[in-house]
Amino acid sequence: MIIETLSTFPAMYDSVMGTSMMRIAQEQGALDFRAFDLRDWTHDRHRTTDDSPYGGGQGLVMKCEPIFEAFDEIVAAREMKPYTVFLTPTGEAFTQAVAQELSEKPRLLFVCGHYEGIDERAYTLADRCLSLGDYVLTSGELASMVVIDAVVRLLPGVLGDEGSAIDESFYDGLLEYPQYTRPAEFRGMEVPPILCSGDHAKVATWRRQQSLKRTAHLRSDLLAQANLSEADRAFLKSLSTEAGSSSETVS
Repeated sequence: MIIETLSTFPAMYDSVMGTSMMRIAQEQGALDFRAFDLRDWTHDRHRTTDDSPYGGGQGLVMKCEPIFEAFDEIVAAREMKPYTVFLTPTGEAFTQAVAQELSEKPRLLFVCGHYEGIDERAYTLADRCLSLGDYVLTSGELASMVVIDAVVRLLPGVLGDEGSAIDESFYDGLLEYPQYTRPAEFRGMEVPPILCSGDHAKVATWRRQQSLKRTAHLRSDLLAQANLSEADRAFLKSLSTEAGSSSETVS
């Protein structure tokens, strides 16, 4: 996969893309990454990428001219046209499902905003606009790093254990089940005996039920879109019944 970024602070990617999984993905040839400096497409001695907003107001707005010029040149540099993503608070919410979709694109280009925003005309270049959530970050570089990480870990061979991504939170719309490792007992806290039983079928059932229970308790909103079997629905119904019985006992 080819991933490219266009921003005013490309050096921000150095540490993230040069360590851990990102470094390994590039060494393995699964990822071809490059960060472009938007200032390379400016034409004044100050390399200006922003200006005051029309109509007045606080802050500065990123100019559209260097973005368009950079986009045209970056696109023309390879035969394959990139799927272009803008990071913006007005974009659609980024989810695991979106990460999966992006991981299937052969070439991605992330355009990162800064200051008070980007000239609206630049968004005509976008195939998709994404937001990490209902909060404000200093720059789009930070948001793009999160998206890139979520995408790259889904590429074949990057995680090593092909089942790792499948077992993680949100893969099937649920939160992940509790995880444990040695020692089996620590400060009076014991690992659930079933995990030490060696019965893989029972372990799988326990993990699924714990995932359902955790999701119902912490993120019940996810259940509406989750991939649920009849057994899952029956288990969730039993949780509701237990909760109802408990509240009656307390009252």
